[in-house]
Amino acid sequence: MVSRAYTVSFQGVDARLVEVQCALSPGLPSFNIVGLPDKAVSEAKERVRSAIGSMALAMPSKKITVNMSPADLPKEGSHFDLPIALAVLAAMDILPQDEVARTVALGELSLDGKLIPVNGALPAAVAAAAASCDLVCPKDCGAEAAWVGAVCVTAPATLLETMNHFSGRKPLAPAQPGEVQSQSTGKCLSDVKGQERAKRALEIAAAGRHHMIMVGSPGAGKSMLAARLPDLLPPLDAQEALETSMIQSVSGLLTSGGISKTRPFRDPHHTASMAAIVGGGRGAKPGEISLAHNGVLFLDELPEFNRQVLETLRQPIETGQVMVARANAHTHYPCKFMLVGAANPCKCGYLADANRACSRVPQCGEDYLGRISGPLMDRFDLRIEVPAVDINALNIKTESEPSHIVAKRVAKARDIQYTRYADHSSVSLNSDIEGGLLEQVATPDRAGLDFLARAAEKFQLTARGYHRILRVSRTIADLEASEIINETHIAEALSYRLISAANA
Repeated sequence: MVSRAYTVSFQGVDARLVEVQCALSPGLPSFNIVGLPDKAVSEAKERVRSAIGSMALAMPSKKITVNMSPADLPKEGSHFDLPIALAVLAAMDILPQDEVARTVALGELSLDGKLIPVNGALPAAVAAAAASCDLVCPKDCGAEAAWVGAVCVTAPATLLETMNHFSGRKPLAPAQPGEVQSQSTGKCLSDVKGQERAKRALEIAAAGRHHMIMVGSPGAGKSMLAARLPDLLPPLDAQEALETSMIQSVSGLLTSGGISKTRPFRDPHHTASMAAIVGGGRGAKPGEISLAHNGVLFLDELPEFNRQVLETLRQPIETGQVMVARANAHTHYPCKFMLVGAANPCKCGYLADANRACSRVPQCGEDYLGRISGPLMDRFDLRIEVPAVDINALNIKTESEPSHIVAKRVAKARDIQYTRYADHSSVSLNSDIEGGLLEQVATPDRAGLDFLARAAEKFQLTARGYHRILRVSRTIADLEASEIINETHIAEALSYRLISAANA
């Protein structure tokens, strides 16, 4: 007779149900695992054998065959240990087969029978709920998985506790969800001296989730401004928190068990590889653009990034998702993020300072920022020059708006957008609107339209640039709670697009 247990195989942030079958048959004692396992799964038989032996149970002197169906789906990871052990114990009639067959299990086994936490408990709980099954996972993963309220989560610490639970000797209480985490970075916008124009652009970017690039000499405050952006953004709502936490769960970053409502802020180093930024590597793991989903991706020293890496960002910026293509599978990850870049005006960084600039001015500036291609630069809604701050101004005590005041305006503007696009499932903020909806909600009044037409002709705006000005104008109007986009809104939005790679 064949016993059955269930687990999941991860494809991106989705968990696909896998049936683990175990059969005991006459023959020389052996333990075989089939069904396209990777090395970690193939080694599970030794961990399972030792874990069962630690409970003073002897493996049967028979041929043990474990099959994982569907057999053509690659099985990767150590979380298959627990379901294999449950299937074997059910085949030995130590555990009730019907109870095991109604459960989705995942967890790594140590040699002494302890359950070691694994990645992906949250998407596994979603898959279990969809299949109307219970979930069994290691104790340290219980608080994370319990956030899916439609599934009963049991989180034992050892294989022995798992056996006692299934046999009814010592049933375990359902796991409770962890605490909701929402914390401030502690970095306030009032700490930044001067740079009022950059602060205003930061507010607009936060309100409409617009992509932004800052160009300025070293020490002008570009990184300091970007680091204060997370505190301007409203907390994640329930759906966004679940999406973000599922990506973090698959990546092993959701270690505390609590669902975070803080928007992610990712700032990879410029030496990061394409797989690190876009996703890939062993198991096609999510990259930085997916880890920044619903948050901010900050690329400091933008021209120093590999040109090919930067070019791969163009499609994800537009579509909000990335496909990691491999020979045996295509893995999709969401990546709707706000891209914030920072760059020096030239290689030496002092293009505008005649005393410190190199001898190749201005050609060095064109060559350096020319590393950012025109199509990528065209995708930045806001382009800001961040000039060096006068040293004397640093010693002057001035009152600047703190982050929480700006965050209130950002939240109000976003609420306006959420209400406006409530009937459009694919649109939530102004950066998402396009086509007929863009014409409907972002068409300026007559004076604004004439002004934009003259500017588009003079500055030779692309169609993408033209539409991005309309989107930014809509956000500026929303910050003022204005239904009408007028010439002033258009003028301010246009002023943020006049920096180019050639004349920054």
